[in-house]
Amino acid sequence: MTDTYAFLIHEPDWDSDAFLGGGGVPGGNPEMNFPEHKAFQAAVAKLGARIVGAAALQNARYGGRVTPGSGDRAVDDAVYSDGPYPDTSEVVSGFYLVEVADEAQARHIAALVPTGGHIEWRKVFPTP
Repeated sequence: MTDTYAFLIHEPDWDSDAFLGGGGVPGGNPEMNFPEHKAFQAAVAKLGARIVGAAALQNARYGGRVTPGSGDRAVDDAVYSDGPYPDTSEVVSGFYLVEVADEAQARHIAALVPTGGHIEWRKVFPTP
């Protein structure tokens, strides 16, 4: 049996807009799209694990944070803020979902995820 782990990339926010036209490298070639992540993906495959999902998240200015209200007032009493984490300069800038053999392999893979900050790994709760 395999387990799926989410690897959340925590690091200072980045200028995602600068990368949109250049295919991953500011002003760059689409073939050079985030080379450190391509190397990570190859390392995961070499370990026998399988990436089942991944995404880079755009700059935090394109999102926010909400604390929902209670019960049927979830939207009406919601409290919104502009930043995802008001008490820190780091945000989740992307994630990987990886099927692994066991927790030891998940820990090993967590250390390989490219980041300018730190990685949080969590076992995904099985849902139908």
